[in-house]
Amino acid sequence: MITLVRTNSEHLDFINLVKDLDAYLKVTDGDEHEFYNQYNHINVIKHTVVAYVDDMPAGCGAFKAFENNCVEIKRMFTHADFREQGVASVILKELEVWAKELHYNSCILETGIRQTEAVEFYKKNNYVLIPNYGQYKNVTNSLCFKKLI
Repeated sequence: MITLVRTNSEHLDFINLVKDLDAYLKVTDGDEHEFYNQYNHINVIKHTVVAYVDDMPAGCGAFKAFENNCVEIKRMFTHADFREQGVASVILKELEVWAKELHYNSCILETGIRQTEAVEFYKKNNYVLIPNYGQYKNVTNSLCFKKLI
């Protein structure tokens, strides 16, 4: 059974899962890791979700206000031991519900072109490809998505 906890970026399990995420991204992003990493500081994130499977931290996700009633989904990660169990979908849905409760009406996000599993995951969850936004505008290895909630 998956249990969710709404929290903030000071939650120890969230911090530890993000460390695992960063280690994974350092490998997949290669030389571009430092560019992406500068936009992923968790101290500015106030809305996080941590998922547990049998009381073990299994995954996390977060959002922060973007603009025009929109949030940006950040720091989505499922630990390798818990993949293919629906953890990420449950986390993403909870983030969308929470954002809607706070009167936001859309979510955007960026993922790397090399994160093929993430790209398919967001498409499966009804996110549509949009032009790259903000700091990702001219980054050819970034893909940006949006979903109305």
